[in-house]
Order: sequence, then C-alpha cells, then structure tokens
Amino acid sequence: MSLPQIKHNQELYQLLREERVQEFNERRAKGEPCDLTHCDFRGLDLRGLNAKGLDFTGGYFRQADLRGINFQESCMQECSINGAKISGVYFPLELDPEEIVMSLTHGTRMRYRPR
Repeated sequence: MSLPQIKHNQELYQLLREERVQEFNERRAKGEPCDLTHCDFRGLDLRGLNAKGLDFTGGYFRQADLRGINFQESCMQECSINGAKISGVYFPLELDPEEIVMSLTHGTRMRYRPR
C-alpha cells in the first residue's frame, strides 16, 4: 500500500489542492491528462468535481468535503474517506456499503472488485 502523495509536478492535481475545482473541470474537459492515483486530498473542499472516469486508486480523502460528487464512474479502490463529508455522494456500484462505513468511521481503505 502506497502512502498518499502530494504531486507537485501534476498541474491539474495542484488545482484541486488549491480548491480550484471549476478550473480543474474545464481543463480536464479540454483533454488535459492527470494522474490522481495515490494522491492526498486531505481536508480539501472538492464539491462540484466532475469525477467521471477519474482514477483515485489509493487516494486519501480524510476530512475532505465530497458532498454531491458522483464517483460511480471513478475508481476508488483502496481510498480512505475517514471523517469526510459524503452527503449526496454516489459511490461506485461495486463498492459494498460496509466498506464505505468502515472507511468513513475508521479510516480503512475501501476494497472492491471493479467490473
């Protein structure tokens, strides 16, 4: 298991670190690539994020504000969401509800079998 990383050389990730979600969405919509695997999103306000097709494998979302994000078409394998705000969040269908609860309350890494 990898530790969460702050990838200083990833421009789009840095936009999320600065909570510039709208600009992230716009640049990604234009086709800009981004690597969000094993990233540290601790405490960030990510509301409004278009997560469709993103790979967050190993991501660390402790205390992040994820309200309203649709992760159904994202990879959240081995992510931790301890203490995150998740009202209105859609998680991948393959993710068991017990995995979400364990991660939210105890910080465990969520595991599931992607389709």
